[in-house]
Amino acid sequence: MTADAPTGAAPHPSDRIDTSVAHPARRYNYWLGGKDNFQADRDSGDAMAAAFPTVRTAALENRRFLQRAVAHLAREAGVRQFLDIGTGIPTANNTHDVAQAVTPQARVVYVDNDPIVLAHARALLTSSAEGATAYIDADLRDPEKILHHPELRRTLDLEQPVALMLVAILHFVTETEDPYGVVGRLLAALPPGSYLAASHATYDYLPPAVAEEARAGNRNGTPPGMINLRSRDEFARFFDGLDLVAPGIVSVAQWRAEAEPQPRPTVDEVSVYGAVARKP
Repeated sequence: MTADAPTGAAPHPSDRIDTSVAHPARRYNYWLGGKDNFQADRDSGDAMAAAFPTVRTAALENRRFLQRAVAHLAREAGVRQFLDIGTGIPTANNTHDVAQAVTPQARVVYVDNDPIVLAHARALLTSSAEGATAYIDADLRDPEKILHHPELRRTLDLEQPVALMLVAILHFVTETEDPYGVVGRLLAALPPGSYLAASHATYDYLPPAVAEEARAGNRNGTPPGMINLRSRDEFARFFDGLDLVAPGIVSVAQWRAEAEPQPRPTVDEVSVYGAVARKP
């Protein structure tokens, strides 16, 4: 803060960055080959890669799932508004890039709680002239803050369908933090014809010993920033009351991936479910 800064001024995003603690967005950036990460993120990413050697493949396939889901929603479903929570550090083909390539009028609100992402927000906010983008510094665990944020209200019309994007974020919400209630609250605020697109890491395809260790971690409470793996049935609960879009709940590597390079990675190599569903 400079000497003439007003008393009570909001801290600069960099003041909140703790480089000694791994953060999911920065660790994901590391797996994707980005440079916006620190040693703690790389150490955490390498430790997870030691237990799950194809984690980088999973990260890449998850990103491609997001892009295909957004393209489908904009092109086939006619969605013009997107609420992307757990945005992550900007990279190529972000949600607004893909949506506005289909329909330049698309409007996108990004939400993330990492100050590094906030520091890169200008890279996200390059909208088409016809559309709009906005960024909210908030946490998925606080849906009320997101839904009542003035930037969301200025950018999106909640009387019209919205695609809620929860890609690779739900597995950071523990059972004690009520992940199903959080998603339910967000969906309840969106009108019929809205969509949920989500992906989630699973233990279903892990070796039995590793899967049991993951389940034990879920029961005992995982440290902040670590992944809470869930089964297919547990993931499916997020879509209760919604109409799944074909092909339903599948590996992110398989979801509408006919045009992707073949052969596709196996479900074991990716171990992440993805799905898109419509609110009736």
